[in-house]
Amino acid sequence: MHLGMVIDLKRCVGCQACTIACKSENGTPPGVLFTKVLDQVAGEYPIVKKKFVPVLCNHCQDAPCVRVCPTGATTKREDGLVLVDHDKCVGCRACYVACPYKNRVFLKKGALKTGYFGGNQMTPFEKAKYPKWQEGTVVKCTFCVERVDQGLDPSCVQTCPADARIFGDLSDPNSKVSRLIRQRGGYQPQPENNTEPSVYYLE
Repeated sequence: MHLGMVIDLKRCVGCQACTIACKSENGTPPGVLFTKVLDQVAGEYPIVKKKFVPVLCNHCQDAPCVRVCPTGATTKREDGLVLVDHDKCVGCRACYVACPYKNRVFLKKGALKTGYFGGNQMTPFEKAKYPKWQEGTVVKCTFCVERVDQGLDPSCVQTCPADARIFGDLSDPNSKVSRLIRQRGGYQPQPENNTEPSVYYLE
């Protein structure tokens, strides 16, 4: 099995529901986004349109972050998910530098001391979610591994109102993700990096 995601750019409306769903699922501190939606203007006046491009960790099959990690904190599972063991991470940020997609975040000292409303007052939600993180380590999208291990889709996929995100087994030629990639000419981001991302885009 090789898990991956297909993102249909024709369907994405830039609503940022995936960003909010990710924040809610993971309970990351302010400024830490595992998925976000970039926007750009395409075309020339008078024919101009806005294009939205969701980005996240690509869970590369030949992941540079795995190769450079000196402690073995970053690993790739058999199903293709690239994960970080925060107990092994020493915060050297080698993976942060090695990622050509800039989809890793370093949790600075003090990042978990302040909630979204400032001061030292934490909401019950923050008190429940923050203990899963460790300051001084690098964090990233996990494809919602806890959900995937229960047979569920990642939170961003489940939440997308436009069905712009599809999750599935890339190694199964009959899966929806594989069929979409074949039928619509799905492509990987920055293929020149030879990292073999598990995220594909459809135009």
